[in-house]
Amino acid sequence: MKKKFTIYLFSTLAMLFAFSSLNLEAQSQSETKKPIKYKKARALQTSTAKKMAKVYEALEEVDEAGEPKPDMETVLSVLTDLRNNIDGLKSYDRSVMWNAWAYVYMTDGKYSQAMDAYKSVMNEPEVTIGLRNGAMFSLAQLNLAQENYQRGIQLILQWMNEVEKVTAQSYSLLGQAYFAMGDYRKSMSALETSISMAEEEGYKPRENWYSLLAGCISELKEEIGEKESLLRQLDIYEILVNLYPKKIYFIQLGGIYGQLNRERDYMITLKAAYQKDFLDKESEYKALTQLLLLNKNPYWAAEVFESGQKKIVTTTETVIDEVTKEETKIEKTGPVVKDTEKNLMLLADAWRMAQEMDKAIPILERAAKMSKDGKSYVLLGNLYLSEDRVQEAVEAIKKGLEKGKIKDLSQVYLTLGQAYFELQEFEEAKKNFRIAARDKKKKIKTQANNWIKYTENEEIRVKNLALRRDFIQMNSNSS
Repeated sequence: MKKKFTIYLFSTLAMLFAFSSLNLEAQSQSETKKPIKYKKARALQTSTAKKMAKVYEALEEVDEAGEPKPDMETVLSVLTDLRNNIDGLKSYDRSVMWNAWAYVYMTDGKYSQAMDAYKSVMNEPEVTIGLRNGAMFSLAQLNLAQENYQRGIQLILQWMNEVEKVTAQSYSLLGQAYFAMGDYRKSMSALETSISMAEEEGYKPRENWYSLLAGCISELKEEIGEKESLLRQLDIYEILVNLYPKKIYFIQLGGIYGQLNRERDYMITLKAAYQKDFLDKESEYKALTQLLLLNKNPYWAAEVFESGQKKIVTTTETVIDEVTKEETKIEKTGPVVKDTEKNLMLLADAWRMAQEMDKAIPILERAAKMSKDGKSYVLLGNLYLSEDRVQEAVEAIKKGLEKGKIKDLSQVYLTLGQAYFELQEFEEAKKNFRIAARDKKKKIKTQANNWIKYTENEEIRVKNLALRRDFIQMNSNSS
């Protein structure tokens, strides 16, 4: 089975091309095997030793800046000479030569030839144990890199059974191989062992060990239960954000908190990502803003959202020609958070909740102009009314009614009537209250009828006051 790693994992089989000598740990086996014994290694023949010295010196060449610049021409010349005279070489000399050839093939990307060279190393009867085991491990890596997973695993297990000293890295390699095979249970077991061994040996487990383990647990969620899977992944990502603080881990951690309905922890995680300048998607800024509002932090919510409007990013979009169907990559530069009606309404709501009406109103005005329905204008009208900008409130609500597609129309007419009442335009006020009074909801109907009575009384009071003023003015003039 050939299975690619999922996107949330950072471990790839390309990482298997690390060919430095590693002390890797032994895999426990159900059966005991008698260790293979080799003849004691001989020293290289004098002529071979001199030639291999030239190879090593050529590989260690550096340029004027001190950067590695191996003399591959000399390396190839010497190794070719040795191979052409292979019949004159003893077994141990041949093993050293083939190991060098494997290295050359690897650096040149000729992996099939490198594999053949490592096989030749292993087949030499007088190869040293260390050289043979190194070749075996490299061969295992090459098989895995070429998706020959089963063979790679076999070689790893064989290698593990023959080495004397092992460390956590071999289990991590085995875990990667099992994951690629789709055997998540074995992969999880191997990775847990690698992490445990690293901690016992006093060094930090590698980043990809944790991320791959989280991937295993996610894949096994049906087997171990979704909630248990989330809780176990949670533990891993909490470690990752501390040891390897990268955006993806903060997002993964926050997402798990969200699935567990731990909104406050989700908010704290996204806040940490925001403070590290990791957020670069509109959805991320919106999520954090909404979480801050939910947790009664409206001022900070507004500031976070506005920072997303100010943050400029470059994105690549694929455009397909309708005629030729050819794809073209186009780079676009713009703000992370775009000025859409919904976004502006969210920002306005944040400023309103923060009691910053002078900031909320201009934003809601922009949103209303973009709106295809009357909702934004009605909200704007309510905001004007709360700030005693009554005439503006009337105009905004009327625009909202003209655009239509408004829910709770009776409530809108009730508000419009209240605005007219404040302007002492009592006839317009009563007209809108009567419309609201037609509502089937008892609460709205009662409120509207009460407002009608109140308006009628106020209208009489105002008329009486006007008559009184006129009377006083008339008497004042006659005297």
